[in-house]
Amino acid sequence: MTVDGEAVRLDDEDRADEPGWEVDPDDEWGVAVVATVGRQLKLRREAVGMRAADFAAAVKYGEDLVYKVESGKRIPRPEYLERADEVLGAGGLLAAMKEDVAKVRYPKKVRDLAKLESQAVELVSYGSHNLHGLLQTEEYARALLSTRRPALAEDDLERAVAARVARKAIFERRPAPELSFVQEEVTLRRPVGGRSVLRRQLEALLELAQLRHVELQVMPTLRGDHPGTGGRIQVLKFADGSAVGRADDEFGSRPVTDPRQLRILELRYGIIRAEALTARESLAFIEQVLGET
Repeated sequence: MTVDGEAVRLDDEDRADEPGWEVDPDDEWGVAVVATVGRQLKLRREAVGMRAADFAAAVKYGEDLVYKVESGKRIPRPEYLERADEVLGAGGLLAAMKEDVAKVRYPKKVRDLAKLESQAVELVSYGSHNLHGLLQTEEYARALLSTRRPALAEDDLERAVAARVARKAIFERRPAPELSFVQEEVTLRRPVGGRSVLRRQLEALLELAQLRHVELQVMPTLRGDHPGTGGRIQVLKFADGSAVGRADDEFGSRPVTDPRQLRILELRYGIIRAEALTARESLAFIEQVLGET
């Protein structure tokens, strides 16, 4: 199958030396983008006859960071490009690079997933352990990602959260894709980040469930005899009839595109969906859990 392919606020001096914005050397596209942006910044600075030290003072970032950005070793922040555009009189040309640079901020595997989601006409997902990333609020996602071990560096954590939140653009796509989620009861009750975070997460689920192209169902814990015991299942379908899926059991979360394997995933999901509470019953169930939280 071929498929086309809330941040922590710091003052300017802290931002100048903030770690975690290095370019992933294995991300060829990312390396190329950051190198091109850095080259353009350096050419523009030299064209107006400004030394790196003077430019650093003007944009309020460290001189060392300026050299790293211009050499393609660091990813510039959006505000860095905005200040550079203003200081160098680029007329918006440098600021316009923010869109490509923003994509490079996210890990390649997350970009690839977001790209697939942006092209899917249908997404079905069963979650047994955590809420699906598309359903998570920003603060819930941050709390959940904070449980990883080894712990993520602060900036890596914020980048991961930003990447997850950016994927939620799928809910605003037009034409809207069909989105079906079945979540195990435990994913609605585990107080990730504390009860206040969970309450806001449950409220967000109730809002999402009101969207006409979104169907959210709950699998009660008492219904243990269903084919979801092997873990999460997800299938993305595309307009050309192709699809890609993954599951936690024998496929080991690896993407699968073979029609026979996809049929297995769809069969399992169909049974899970039939065994779960209906969409209306699920709304009432989430409201009940919210009231108990």
